[in-house]
Amino acid sequence: MNKWEEFLSESGLTIFPLPSFILRSRANALTEGFQRFCAPYRFEAVFCNPYSSHEKGHLQTQLGCADSHQQLASYFAEQAKRDRDRQHYALNRCIADLWEDDRRKLLTLPEQGFEAFRLGTAVVNKYGEIRMDEMTVPLLGMSTPGSEVLIQTFWDRLVILNGQHQLIREVPRPYTGRSMDIPWSLICTGWLKKPRSVTHSQFLRMLPEILQEYVTVKDLTERKGRLQALAHWCDIYTIEQIQEIIALLGQNTPVTRITAVLGVKYGSRDSCHVGRDVVPSGNSRRKFPPTL
Repeated sequence: MNKWEEFLSESGLTIFPLPSFILRSRANALTEGFQRFCAPYRFEAVFCNPYSSHEKGHLQTQLGCADSHQQLASYFAEQAKRDRDRQHYALNRCIADLWEDDRRKLLTLPEQGFEAFRLGTAVVNKYGEIRMDEMTVPLLGMSTPGSEVLIQTFWDRLVILNGQHQLIREVPRPYTGRSMDIPWSLICTGWLKKPRSVTHSQFLRMLPEILQEYVTVKDLTERKGRLQALAHWCDIYTIEQIQEIIALLGQNTPVTRITAVLGVKYGSRDSCHVGRDVVPSGNSRRKFPPTL
C-alpha cells in the first residue's frame, strides 16, 4: 500500500479521475453516465465557473506538472501528511483535529467502486491490429482480421472484448506511462503467413534496426525462414538478446548457427527465465524484470 492509498484508507475518501465524455459542457448538464456515477457515492457535482478560464489556468499553474499519476498521488499524499500538523488560520486548531471532526460526518463509501467507461467498437485490420488512442494494439492470434471487437475505454486503460463480451486483452492508455506487452512471437507468426506485409506493419519500426534488416531480406523464401526462426526465438529469449547475437554473427549467418549460439550463451527454453519485451504507451522503451 503506497502513501496515497494509506491516506485514503484512513480518511475514507477517494479521488475519481473522470473521463471527459461523461460530462456535457452545455449548461453543465449531466449525462446519464455521470448521474449513475454520482448515485452510489451520494455526492453533488459542483462545477467551476463557466467562461472563467483564468481561474482554472491559475490553479493549474499552482499545481505544476507531474510525470505520472503515481508521482502526483505520492506528492499529494506527502503534502497532506505534512499539513496535518499545521494550525488552521482562522479556527486556531490543528488540521489533524479538524479532520477527525469532519471524518465522523463522512458517508461510508460503497464496497464496490463504480468505474465510468465509454463503449466503442473497432475492426481488426488485415495485419491483426486495431488503432485506438493514437496507438496500435496487436491482436494477432486473439481475434481474426476483419472481425469487430468491443472496446471499453476507462480513464487509465482499454479493455478489449470479443463479440461474446469475453476479454481479449487489456492495455494501458498512452498518457499513464505504463507499458504494453508486445507478443513478438505471435506477430512474427502473423508475418510468416504474409511475408510481404512485414514492411507495412506498424510493429516493424518497434524492432531494433538490426532485426528490422534481418526480417526484411528481399528473398521471400529466406524471409520466411528468418521469421519462423524469430517466432521461435521470441518464445525463449528477449529481443535484446537476439539482436546481440545477430549483431555479433552477422545478418547472413545460418539460422541453425544463431540458434546454437543463443542456446549456449543464454540457455534453452527449459533452463532460463527471461524478461518480457515491452513497448511503452509513450515514447520511451524499457524492459520489465523477469517474471519468476
